[in-house]
Order: sequence, then C-alpha cells, then structure tokens
Amino acid sequence: MPTTRTTGHFTFADWKEHPVGPADTAPRLAHAAVTNTFHGGIEAAATHCEYSIVYVTEKTGTYTGMELITGRLDGREGGFALEERGHFDADGTVHCTFEVVAGSGSGELAGLRGSGGFTARHGEDAVAYGFDYELD
Repeated sequence: MPTTRTTGHFTFADWKEHPVGPADTAPRLAHAAVTNTFHGGIEAAATHCEYSIVYVTEKTGTYTGMELITGRLDGREGGFALEERGHFDADGTVHCTFEVVAGSGSGELAGLRGSGGFTARHGEDAVAYGFDYELD
C-alpha cells in the first residue's frame, strides 16, 4: 500500500488539568483532559484526549496520551485512536509524535496505520500537524 501524507491544523477547544499527588514537589505529576478540533486532512470536532504529564520543572517536562478521533480522514468517514508522546521546553515549545493504535480504525478507516506529529508554540491559536498513513 502506498503511504499518503495529509496535513492540517487543530485548535484546543478545552483543557482541564489537575495535579496527581503532591503539587508542590519536583518532579510532579498531572493529568489533563483535552478536547481538540481538527481541520484539513483530518476533520473532527470535539476529540477526546487524555494526557499524563510529568513536570520536571515548572516549564519543562514530558507527556504521553491517547486521543480518540471520530470524523473524516481525507473524505473517509470513521474513527481511530492515536497514541501520543512528547515533551515541552522552557520557551513554551511542545514537540509531539503520534501513532495510530493498531486495530483502532473503524468505518471507512478500518485497517488504518500511520504516524505523524506537530510542534506547537505557546500562544498559537492553531497548531499545524502532518500525518502519514496507509489504509488496507
């Protein structure tokens, strides 16, 4: 199967974060529930995303998460899950890579495989993403 590259952007519709364990120590652990809206190759409103975050300092750390996306991928309707990993720097830059969870594609996206990523900068309204994928 040939690999297809698609791009677009997403916006944060909601971000709810709370500490897990002591909030006044370093490192510290937090959990965030996030809602995103995707435009471009991925069209999806109100995705569901859960992050576990480790703050090494007040402004640096790493995170992992899972995001459920229901909508369209280059015109094909269905859903899939992404496993996300990333880190954030003191200057407010967030680096993320993601991969489709094997077997999670549904509808016209059954058999979806792929990976991608984004770099976000604090204060941006929209974040550009790139996604390379294959469909059976």
